[in-house]
Amino acid sequence: MATGRTHRPATRSRGIPEATVARLPLYLRALTALSERSVPTVSSEELAAAAGVNSAKLRKDFSYLGSYGTRGVGYDVEYLVYQISRELGLTQDWPVVIVGIGNLGAALANYGGFASRGFRVAALIDADPAMAGKPVAGIPVQHTDELESIITDNGVSIGVIATPAGAAQQVCDRLVAAGVTSILNFAPTVLTVPDGVDVRKVDLSIELQILAFHEQRKAGEEATAEPVAAPAAVPRKQSATDQGPDGDVPAVMPA
Repeated sequence: MATGRTHRPATRSRGIPEATVARLPLYLRALTALSERSVPTVSSEELAAAAGVNSAKLRKDFSYLGSYGTRGVGYDVEYLVYQISRELGLTQDWPVVIVGIGNLGAALANYGGFASRGFRVAALIDADPAMAGKPVAGIPVQHTDELESIITDNGVSIGVIATPAGAAQQVCDRLVAAGVTSILNFAPTVLTVPDGVDVRKVDLSIELQILAFHEQRKAGEEATAEPVAAPAAVPRKQSATDQGPDGDVPAVMPA
């Protein structure tokens, strides 16, 4: 099985836009669910709805892959799973190191989706000497002193940083110097990397803040949409002219 250090995905050389690359995992997730239900074909409309995009955008994205579907039949699910997996480089074995084995790092280590998606956790690394040798998800934690040799020995090109913010840049620098060219950053800080190194940032607090913004806006819209009650009628004083047809004063007078 090929490793991540010797093979890289072909998306850039084929000129696939970054926005399309970002949507490919969404399509793959939807297609995998269809495959698990033994669905043989899917229309662009059905797949777009499952992936949360519009069908015109999906067809444009698939045109970059050279996949156009069959009119009246749709797309072959198994073939698309293979095609997208190949474009994303998931038909290879990508060894990954996770640095920072606190609560988040341990949760990532225990995540079962890595192996089924082409990623192998090659090592868990932490700066705490007390963690060294302790198994997490069946993998013994190694000290950061061994970081460079671990990357070299395992041919690692993808690193995951789950350290506190203050340690993240130093860890990043060491990963890059050791040969890592792609980093998934969970630390709440912005990393500086040289050209040729890709960084994807996952900040849960930012995502929650964005959701809070939308909740606040929805609450404001609901408050604006609430109907305003009409003011109560104020009765005016009755006069001699305010009499009914028989000369009596009506019990209720219009305002």
